[in-house]
Amino acid sequence: MKVYFLGTGTSQGIPIIGSNHPVCLSENPKDKRLRSSIWVQWDEIDIVVDCGPDFRQQMLISKCSKIDALLFTHEHADHTAGLDDIRPFAFKVGALPVFSLARVLENLAKRFDYIFSNKNKYPGAPSVITNVIDPNKPFIVASKAITPLLVTHYGLEVLGFRFGPFAYITDMFSITDEEVEKLAGVEVLVVNALRIEPHPSHLHLDAAIAFTQKICAKRNYFTHISHHLGFHDEVQSLLPPNIHLAYDNLIITI
Repeated sequence: MKVYFLGTGTSQGIPIIGSNHPVCLSENPKDKRLRSSIWVQWDEIDIVVDCGPDFRQQMLISKCSKIDALLFTHEHADHTAGLDDIRPFAFKVGALPVFSLARVLENLAKRFDYIFSNKNKYPGAPSVITNVIDPNKPFIVASKAITPLLVTHYGLEVLGFRFGPFAYITDMFSITDEEVEKLAGVEVLVVNALRIEPHPSHLHLDAAIAFTQKICAKRNYFTHISHHLGFHDEVQSLLPPNIHLAYDNLIITI
């Protein structure tokens, strides 16, 4: 399995438009972050999690040419606003399978009605096949079973996903013990670490570190990072050896 970090930034990305914050002015490529998304290559299956406003750019940079399924963690714009750019992938297969909670798919169907509806379909519009995820049981993409992980994000239920030995969680503030049990034995964990100070809807750095210690994965990566976390290299130097700040275009093998 390979995981390509398409983006590791928070909702505004880094640099933020018009910002003079030192991290936003950094010349280090690892301090430049597109909106959070990953591409999972699991044997012959290609799965993308979220398609925010940077999706087109991310696909071109990563040279991704095939998507078997698109999974959505939740409906916020930084995770969904690039949906129109699935066109090249949808045209290849006729309609692209998309997976998420019923609430999320209903929200997207209102915002992107020309994609989800077949009524008076414009010939240049992409099409999707909707698949509702039951958060209480695994779902299948091609031949692969994926376990949904239900977490909260300022009172909103959002999904993380476990792909066999690998788990990806973003936009998490809290998680129940029942959901934590689904992470037993995971080898590689990705979780959000927004900034140094506590935040009402995301894990901050200390909380993210504590979560990794609870799960005990061999390798841990932090994502959904804001400029308030600090410079990549400085923060990385302070972390335990099994915790890494992810960065855009990082590829890991599991």
